[in-house]
Amino acid sequence: MRSAKEVPLNDNIHIDFDAPDFAHLGEGQMAYVKPMRSDDIAKVFPDAPKIQPGLQLFALVSASGAPIVLTDTRDAAVANAWAHDLKTVSLH
Repeated sequence: MRSAKEVPLNDNIHIDFDAPDFAHLGEGQMAYVKPMRSDDIAKVFPDAPKIQPGLQLFALVSASGAPIVLTDTRDAAVANAWAHDLKTVSLH
């Protein structure tokens, strides 16, 4: 495999990450705002109390997927990220 310095700009560059490396890419720099239904909260926030089913919520998760905050508005999730100097990316 050629090093990145040897690859012309118009070539496709392929970089292999193992799972732990990929999970920490962007850690401490970015967080994801993920819309989700209250029915799915236990999958992302296993310690969360039971929440009324059918609610639209927003989870802020770290680049590695660790939960940071759960809120009822996207704006509140983004504000929490900004308060911690994290850039936000939306997940669909």
